[in-house]
Amino acid sequence: MTDQTWNLLLRDQLTWHWTHQLRDRLDGLTDEEYFWEPAPDCWSVRPRGTGTVPAQFGSGPMTIDYAVPVTGPQPFTTIAWRLGHVIVGVLAMRNASHFGRAPADYDSFEYAATATEALAQLDAEYATWLAGVESLGETGLARPCGEAEGAYAEYPLAALVLHIHRELIHHLAEACLLRDLYLHTHREAS
Repeated sequence: MTDQTWNLLLRDQLTWHWTHQLRDRLDGLTDEEYFWEPAPDCWSVRPRGTGTVPAQFGSGPMTIDYAVPVTGPQPFTTIAWRLGHVIVGVLAMRNASHFGRAPADYDSFEYAATATEALAQLDAEYATWLAGVESLGETGLARPCGEAEGAYAEYPLAALVLHIHRELIHHLAEACLLRDLYLHTHREAS
């Protein structure tokens, strides 16, 4: 087996889902779908100053709704919120911690005001993640995550890669389901 065996398998796990089940299903996402609130009191990405939850984070004209801790049932979220979470909390922060991206967090990030802009941010962070994972090789996958991962600092980077891939597949599948719901609901209403 070559030095890249496990690394290639980990990358293939994500790229197959990305290509065949996730990213293509988000092509053509409209702003109406992006911001659609299918239930009352959804968390979303909103123009600064218009949020109604305990905290809104972001450095630009748009902010993302957030609260820690969440009291009561988990809030329902829009596609905009789910993409914002994936772009920042799943990818950008890890890309910054492990692959040389400029520092990023929920408060300093400039959230997308359109679906097109959000998908461009997603594509850029995904490309950085995938190239970063590839650069690890087998040896890098085995080294500890380090202090950026807090209580998981001693875990191997392979564990982080698996976790991030689960998060991407999970949250992007939710975004795809929300898009399906929007399309079927609005087709029925027409």
